[in-house]
Amino acid sequence: MTRRSTFTDQSVTYGAIGATLEADFLRYPPKGFRPAEDTVRIGSGHERFDRAAEELMTWGIQRGAGLRVEDVSEGTGIQYTGVVYDPEGAPVTAEAPRTEQRFAADGTPWITAGITARLRRPTRFGGRVTPVLVVYVIDEPDRVGFAYGTTSEGDEVGEESFILERREDDGVWLTIRSVLHGAGGARAVLAPLVRRRRRDLTRRELRALHPAFV
Repeated sequence: MTRRSTFTDQSVTYGAIGATLEADFLRYPPKGFRPAEDTVRIGSGHERFDRAAEELMTWGIQRGAGLRVEDVSEGTGIQYTGVVYDPEGAPVTAEAPRTEQRFAADGTPWITAGITARLRRPTRFGGRVTPVLVVYVIDEPDRVGFAYGTTSEGDEVGEESFILERREDDGVWLTIRSVLHGAGGARAVLAPLVRRRRRDLTRRELRALHPAFV
């Protein structure tokens, strides 16, 4: 079963929405946030790009990294635009762009902006669940991808993006960016363990689309 959600009825748990698009956030992240960027070449050529793009945009990275993708909503296709200000500095309502719905060869719908999902990392006690909201989608001839943000408090809050591009030399590259904040209070003592788990997950995500590991 699918359900439709919007940015008004589902919000993220951090303020810097779209942070993974901005180089300044990676160089100068908000206080308490850890930025990260990893890039790997996964092949070359138009065919390789198209095949990897289809996998990426149907949750292939998450599933390939061992996560279970559950309770996926239908989404809206409405891109999150953030707050827009007029020349006097007052916030104004801007028309949000939409992304067109696309489908994989087997009919599976591509990820669109506004989709919500629950990512479950299996453990011996059932698994850790992270609810997320897709805040933007990139769909260009040689560059595709998406980013999601957390929608509930947990070991980490923030945003992660997965961008695939075919560069001028015909190489196909995957870039994973994240801007994340660890839990505070009593759970802060677990920060080193959370960071190790994050690096392990990122390594598996980087291999998920690579033909040598699939």
